[in-house]
Amino acid sequence: MNAITSWMTVGMGGGLGGQGGQQSSPVMMIGWLVIMVGLFYFMMIRPQQRKEKERRALIASVKSGDRVVFGGGLIGTVANVKDTVLVVKVAENTKLEVLRASVTRVIQKDEDLGANVKE
Repeated sequence: MNAITSWMTVGMGGGLGGQGGQQSSPVMMIGWLVIMVGLFYFMMIRPQQRKEKERRALIASVKSGDRVVFGGGLIGTVANVKDTVLVVKVAENTKLEVLRASVTRVIQKDEDLGANVKE
């Protein structure tokens, strides 16, 4: 923690060279604050918003006949699409009602799920 504090002090205009009485200007401190907020926005908030937008588009595009993977690892074929619920066929004569928001991805027709498993 002490190393971070000394790095910030040097970066904000203070020095390690024995000039302990020198203060940084308020403009310099506000500038650093703006830079830090900008970095935080572009490194944390914006990518998260983009990912959430893609997830909502995926959930909205689910239709009957799609094979989907759910948050708990359940794989099934969508039999019926309702407002907030999907009716999913997981085996012969076995259908489950699952919330639409729990869809994590749609499996393409030619995708092999076993190819990613390492033995």
